[in-house]
Amino acid sequence: MKKSTSSIDKEIGTRVRMRRISIGMSQEKLGEMLGLTFQQVQKYEKGTNRISVGRLVDIAKILGVDIHFFFDGIRSGKAESGFAEEKSTPYIADVMSTPEGLQLIRTFTGIKSAKVRKSIVQLVASLANQEEQERSS
Repeated sequence: MKKSTSSIDKEIGTRVRMRRISIGMSQEKLGEMLGLTFQQVQKYEKGTNRISVGRLVDIAKILGVDIHFFFDGIRSGKAESGFAEEKSTPYIADVMSTPEGLQLIRTFTGIKSAKVRKSIVQLVASLANQEEQERSS
C-alpha cells in the first residue's frame, strides 16, 4: 500500500520552493547539491513526494534557514468538527507564484534599512486601500 502525501507535505514543499526562489537558486542547483535530479526537487516542492527528515535538514542547510522555517505555523493533526479554525489564505504562496511577487520579495529582502522597509509596507498598504475604495465606488 502506497502512502499518500498530505496537505502538510504540500505546505513544506511550498516553503522549500519559496525559500529556493527567494535566494535565486534553481531546482537544478538544489538537486545537484542534494545529489538528486531537478524532477525530484519538483516532486518535493509540489508535495507529490514526501521529504524525509534527514533530507529536510540537508535542504535547510543548503537554503540557509533553520529547520523550524519549514514548520512554523503548521498545525498537526485534524481538529475536531465544530472547533476547527477557519483556514487562512495562503498569502505567501499566492505572492510567490507571480513574477511580480517574486521580484518584490527579492528586491525587498535586499533592503537593509528597517525604516525603508516599513515605509514600503505602508506604501503598499495605502495603495491596496486606495484600490479597494475605487472598487467600492
